[in-house]
Amino acid sequence: MIPADVADETNRRILAVAEDRVQGFHARPFDVIAERCGLPPELVLERLGAMLQAGTVRRIRQTLLSTNLAEGALVAWKLPAERCGAAWEWLRQHDPFTGHIVLRSCEQADAPGADYRLWTTLKVPTGSHTVEGHCRLLAARIGAVDFVPLPVVGMFALGVGHVRRAGLKPGDKLAELPVMQGIARPELSADEWQVLLALKESLTPAELVREPWRLRAARLGMSYDTFLRLASELDTRHVIGRFATFLDHTRTPSRHAGTGASGLFHWAVPPGMEERAGAECGRHICMTHCYWRSGGAIFGGAQIMGVVHAPTRQEVLAHKAAIDAHLAACGIPLLHTAVFWSDKAEIRPSEISPLVYAQWRQKVEQCTMYNEQ
Repeated sequence: MIPADVADETNRRILAVAEDRVQGFHARPFDVIAERCGLPPELVLERLGAMLQAGTVRRIRQTLLSTNLAEGALVAWKLPAERCGAAWEWLRQHDPFTGHIVLRSCEQADAPGADYRLWTTLKVPTGSHTVEGHCRLLAARIGAVDFVPLPVVGMFALGVGHVRRAGLKPGDKLAELPVMQGIARPELSADEWQVLLALKESLTPAELVREPWRLRAARLGMSYDTFLRLASELDTRHVIGRFATFLDHTRTPSRHAGTGASGLFHWAVPPGMEERAGAECGRHICMTHCYWRSGGAIFGGAQIMGVVHAPTRQEVLAHKAAIDAHLAACGIPLLHTAVFWSDKAEIRPSEISPLVYAQWRQKVEQCTMYNEQ
């Protein structure tokens, strides 16, 4: 039997690369993983296939830099307590443009924004609607009292990599500060959109082969050489992210992947210090996400937000304390800080197709009550 558990040393060696270390587009992504972890490509494909079939891995896909492809935001929702669960489920079932759907509770019950318990990520395809307008549509369906969009100003860290982060000590950080990545939205042709939408779909077990994109090109009726050329050109235009393997956290013991607890951190710093503070936070290896976001007045003026996973909440808080101490040592005052715990989460990629959006909007606007299905 092929080992399909994260506890297996060979699987861990593969996942330490496959989760978030293969940046950009590659014609043979599994060969890149194999080379970087020092194993034969056939073994890498065999093990990833076994983990996907067993459910240890929930998806394998080419990610896109969707912040550069669609208007988007982190959205905090305020709902009556009795509607939170139904709202979470409605978004999971009915809104493909909502990606992460997380019910959170604040570590500090009296912190600013502690009563905003539902947090989502949202992407609205270019030319389809605005984030505000989409949120108003959703608010009427889920019974939200209020919502706060928190769009990205700049990104300092994005790379899940739970396996390679397991065992990190609080305060472990990169030698160099990350450079903030801004937002840019290039104009794309119809063929380029076709390639992007084909790339982003999760690979099936049958597509775990050394040249997976050959199958996608054939499905589009496009020559393989043209597909590879367009994908490579899109990579240079900063709309393609990483080729990644995503673990199913519910099946993965926290001692092997550090996924038992997850906290969303908020930091408010003096105006003008956002980029420096974001870089100092983002250089801490424990951070899977770190952004400068706007619109956080309800949340104590927080501008820097990021996520850390660890086996326990105590370990998440230890990472937070180390980052706070580092900011103080750098002379960056904290005007406010908070931790929002993840209590229930659905993690998936957001749809970014304008065509799909037009079809969805026509259907959802027929639904007028928050509890209609």
